[in-house]
Amino acid sequence: MALGTLNRKLGRDLWRLRGQVLAAALIIATGITLLVMARGVMVSLEVIRDSYYERNHFAQVFASAKRAPERLARAIADLPGVRQVETRIVEAAPLDMPDLREPATAQLISLPERGRPGLNRPLVRHGRWIEPGQRDEILLSEKFAAAHGLGPGDRLRATINGRRRDLAIVGLALSPEFIYAIAPGDLLPLEDHNAVVWMGRDALAAAFDLDGAFNNVVLDLSPGMDPAPVVRALDGLLARYGGIGAYGRKEQPSHAYLDAEIEGLRSFGLVSPAIILAVAAFVLNVIIGRTIETEREQIGLMKAFGYSRWAVAGHYGAFVLAIAALGAVIGSALGAWLGWAMTGFYADFFTFPYLYYDLDPAVFLLAALFAVASGALGMARGLARVLALPPAQAMRTAPPAVYRRGWVDRLPAGLVSPTGRKVKRHIGRWPVRAALTALGIAMAMGTVVSMRFMDDSMAFIIDVQYNRAQRQDLTVTFTRAQAARVRHDLAALPGVRAVEPFRMVPVRLRLGARSERIAIQGLVPRPVLSRPLDSRQAPIPVPEAGLTLSTILAQKLDAHPGDAVIVEVLEGRRPVLRLPLAATADDYVGKSAYMGLAALNRALDEAASINGTHLMVDPAAGETPYRRLKDAPLVRSVSRRAVNIETARKTMAEAMLVFSAVFTGFAAVIAFGVLYNGARVALSEQGRELASLRVLGFTRGEAAGVLVGELALLTVVALPLGGVLGYLFAWATTLSYDPELFRVPLRVEPRTYVLAAGVVLAALGASALVVRRRVARLNLIDVLKTRE
Repeated sequence: MALGTLNRKLGRDLWRLRGQVLAAALIIATGITLLVMARGVMVSLEVIRDSYYERNHFAQVFASAKRAPERLARAIADLPGVRQVETRIVEAAPLDMPDLREPATAQLISLPERGRPGLNRPLVRHGRWIEPGQRDEILLSEKFAAAHGLGPGDRLRATINGRRRDLAIVGLALSPEFIYAIAPGDLLPLEDHNAVVWMGRDALAAAFDLDGAFNNVVLDLSPGMDPAPVVRALDGLLARYGGIGAYGRKEQPSHAYLDAEIEGLRSFGLVSPAIILAVAAFVLNVIIGRTIETEREQIGLMKAFGYSRWAVAGHYGAFVLAIAALGAVIGSALGAWLGWAMTGFYADFFTFPYLYYDLDPAVFLLAALFAVASGALGMARGLARVLALPPAQAMRTAPPAVYRRGWVDRLPAGLVSPTGRKVKRHIGRWPVRAALTALGIAMAMGTVVSMRFMDDSMAFIIDVQYNRAQRQDLTVTFTRAQAARVRHDLAALPGVRAVEPFRMVPVRLRLGARSERIAIQGLVPRPVLSRPLDSRQAPIPVPEAGLTLSTILAQKLDAHPGDAVIVEVLEGRRPVLRLPLAATADDYVGKSAYMGLAALNRALDEAASINGTHLMVDPAAGETPYRRLKDAPLVRSVSRRAVNIETARKTMAEAMLVFSAVFTGFAAVIAFGVLYNGARVALSEQGRELASLRVLGFTRGEAAGVLVGELALLTVVALPLGGVLGYLFAWATTLSYDPELFRVPLRVEPRTYVLAAGVVLAALGASALVVRRRVARLNLIDVLKTRE
């Protein structure tokens, strides 16, 4: 019977305070939504990835060489821990696409003439597998085909090792090797410019003179086998055949980007909800504290009528837990839906063959624990007061607040209005609560800043990458190293205004026990079109003798200017150099190493040669230079800077549109919840005073202005703090990215602060409207009758 009475009272209290209950529950729901969404997406991506890897036999070790005999495969298979070996031919070829000005680039990968590949098996989604002996039949990557409206039955024109070939598309495929198909140095994948083409082994062997040989090998390892010793042994076997460094799955570009995103979701799914639920705990503390204060007499009566102090405390604890439970239910449902939608977005962005949303029930248990922890933190202080409050003292009216003259009261009467003095006094009466309210508002603003700063950072990266560092219009690479005089042929093309040669050479850098595999870039002494930049985005001259390393690469090697770095060249005569570190460069994508082009050629003991050039092209030249490059047999790839910029901006705009809308909405909910609860508590405390003002002739707006003024003052105080918190949240976000793949600079533009402040001010306006309505509905007689 006793429990039934308390339960009925609990239901009435929840309904009476439904506005505050819902506002607090929505703040909790925001944190739970982020938790469930992030964890759901993370688990789903892991399940999809692992299933895809297993079904299509994704390799664990990868290596390339110049030309290795097929008999070497047996020696590789005999290495300890190796379970399966797949030798391949992997090359690149330009594609002549009618809808592109410049040639697209295809990565050519051989398929066995009989049967299916044992590792990295393509998944044919449309069409059929290639027929044995059909040298012109190919499988084409699905996203590239979709970008150009191609399908089975269409034909593709490629220049394979200098010879034009018309290829017949018989199937569209995906592969676990190219879940995130990004070219080295690009910010994002160029789906309409980079293709993957699978074709028969015999056709590629004949085209590249690799009969009875291979230039790429992938391995599968025994369960639990550490890939490091296998990588070292494989490097030893391939060294004499032009091996350019084996590496494990962790360094495979597609897997590395996907793994970094999953780890980012793991971190985000714990940190962000914890911050928001801390705000919810504060709001709950205010609600339960005020509820207990207004129900002092009822608490005394309950204890006087025999209810134990634990039963009474349990009643108020149930009130808070009911709010937490409501937030957990709303957040779990919304998080599950958003997680499904985000998983679909990721499945398309990362090119998975199927969508599988796996929401582990343990996620909901974790969500419930977070909600209960927030509720427990919020009600701890209030329940302690209930337990300690004696019945006799509880049934006495609480003593009135003590107000003292402050510096505002000493100012001349004309400087501060009576409403302003009242606002100041009320804040002074509850300084801790006012500070926590301001902190909650600031955290809402900080949430907007922390999500919008990515737009600023990406705009900065695009500007640095493509307007300051890489200023060329086109980058042309060749099928093999060419004599340096080829640059004069390119300079003679119509519309070409400048040519800057370079050479890329695979190397392994060593310093002490640390080593990194990288492609070193040989540049002219003072590059103009493509150049390394320092931390102030000023160009760095390339030293004649010495290395320039990207900051992250120098950190990985623990190298400092003046240190001697061992450079093991992985091609040609494979010399070993000892070069001083001259400078470090600020790169935002991947890891980079630079040295003088002439010094690099001397180190290789070769005549002046290059394997690529940067070009500046006059826009007035029209299509002529592009047609010439499409017809050039020695061209391996052509990259146009304008395409990279357009793709980066388009992709980021689409992503930011979704993420910004979601998180801006969450921040608005947090700000409104904090402000609304603050206003309702203030209204319950000052109801008699506001009614008195109304009786004395104050209008509804003037009376409401007392409460709104307090909220506005706290909001004004919170805005600068919100900017600081947002900057700190943004800084913490930058730490979640793997700097070896992508380094996000901390850039927050003024417009981001203005937008964040606008969201908070909009929440303040909504709260003010609700408060004004509440004040207008005050029953003056009933309020003035209260003992308070």
